[in-house]
Amino acid sequence: MSTADAPLPPDLRADIAAMAAAEDHPRMAAVPALMAVQARLGWVSDAHLADVAGLLGLSPADLDGVATFFNLVFRRPVGRNVILMCDSVSCWIMGRDALCARLCDRLGIRPGQTTADGAVTLLPIVCLGHCDHAPAMLVDRTLHGDLDEAGIDRIADTLVADTSRGPPT
Repeated sequence: MSTADAPLPPDLRADIAAMAAAEDHPRMAAVPALMAVQARLGWVSDAHLADVAGLLGLSPADLDGVATFFNLVFRRPVGRNVILMCDSVSCWIMGRDALCARLCDRLGIRPGQTTADGAVTLLPIVCLGHCDHAPAMLVDRTLHGDLDEAGIDRIADTLVADTSRGPPT
């Protein structure tokens, strides 16, 4: 049985039940509950989404609607490091496409893909709200702005060096 199919750990189930109990309506705990699953397991599988839906008294379809609305809830496995590359008009005007192509070449992937070693996933995002420092991207929880080729190379070098840790667990 893969981790994606395993039941939620009991302590995580208890945390989600407590989140639901603290709200006027359990639905209000949907995003925090999904983010708790993702923080622990790396992404939200169909099985885990169904478990969370049951704990919140929602249908899996309702909770999936919430999960897919928020683009920071990952519904597919992602790498140990996640790059969210802004594709807003401000970043595009400031050279986002060329920098994204350079990053893709450096990592050997395209947007929406994960490196073969599971180290890095590259995803587009509508806007990071860092338009005054476009082009921008978020690497895990670190925001990078005013990107240029040297900055992309520096970030890629750091992420490639990180591949020595092996595949994600």
